[in-house]
Amino acid sequence: MRLSNFDFKIEEFILYCTSRNLSKRTIQSYESSLKLFGQYLSKEFKIDDIQNVTKSHIRHYVKHLQERGKYTCSEEGVNNNPLARTDRGKPISVNTINNYVRNIKVFFNWLKDEEDIEKNPMEKIRLLKGHERIKPKLTQEEISAILNSFDKTRFDGYRSYLITLFILDTGVRISECVEIKMDDLNLSNQACVLRYTKNKKERIVFFSSKLKRELKNWIKFKDRYMSNELLFPSRRGNLLLITGYERVLRRIGGKLEIDLYPHRLRATFAQYYLLNGGDLISLGRLLGHSSPEVTKIYLQLDEQSIAEQYRKFSPVDHLKLK
Repeated sequence: MRLSNFDFKIEEFILYCTSRNLSKRTIQSYESSLKLFGQYLSKEFKIDDIQNVTKSHIRHYVKHLQERGKYTCSEEGVNNNPLARTDRGKPISVNTINNYVRNIKVFFNWLKDEEDIEKNPMEKIRLLKGHERIKPKLTQEEISAILNSFDKTRFDGYRSYLITLFILDTGVRISECVEIKMDDLNLSNQACVLRYTKNKKERIVFFSSKLKRELKNWIKFKDRYMSNELLFPSRRGNLLLITGYERVLRRIGGKLEIDLYPHRLRATFAQYYLLNGGDLISLGRLLGHSSPEVTKIYLQLDEQSIAEQYRKFSPVDHLKLK
């Protein structure tokens, strides 16, 4: 089957992204977003040439995303089992729609740089206002219940326990965590170099004395199974698949009735860091954010956290009244 002009340019763009050594997840996000957009243009407006796309088409697409709901359409050839989704048909979040818009914008910016289009239809397209609230931080009781759910007598269970503890203590992304090598770890200084980051810039994170002890025990345990340069390898000694770890968290979350996934662990780290007196600038550095604006989302506090902060800093309680 012959590719349309639009599909052909997507293929060229993905090749360009691959040549720039972007992460697999980033490339998959671009490809999925652009193919869904292309399908919409073809179906609704009979457009299969990038030259014919206007800002009006893009605004219609944003409106379409707001109205269609989750999992009511999918990329051709991809079976995401939409009928089994419990949130099927629910509104797509503002953040998700804005991510689609950003991906499309990157694509058309590239087309303009390549001189494939004369006018960029994304120039006057703005992101939707507002943002979805992040999930409340995991409570100490929930964290204890989660950590106690791993079977530390088994290699897979012990590894998942350490990964969970590592993210909670450092705030690293799961994609960064699985890439950590033994040489990246400095137990004496309680620091770790992250080399495979989202923005391709190395950064250093630090960990607690408690995690240091746990890591020492894990390394001894791991070394009995294999000699491997990865800190958290698969049982076969390969790079651990993120999807496998995500399944483990979902299973534990289901048993405990907790909405559990890797980014919630990272968000929990960020929220506790701020509640315990940490500042936004250092938090942004630890999380690997490019802008303080990105980090500010973690300033959102749930009612319980606000109550805890109030009791800690109540003005009247700190006055010396008779």
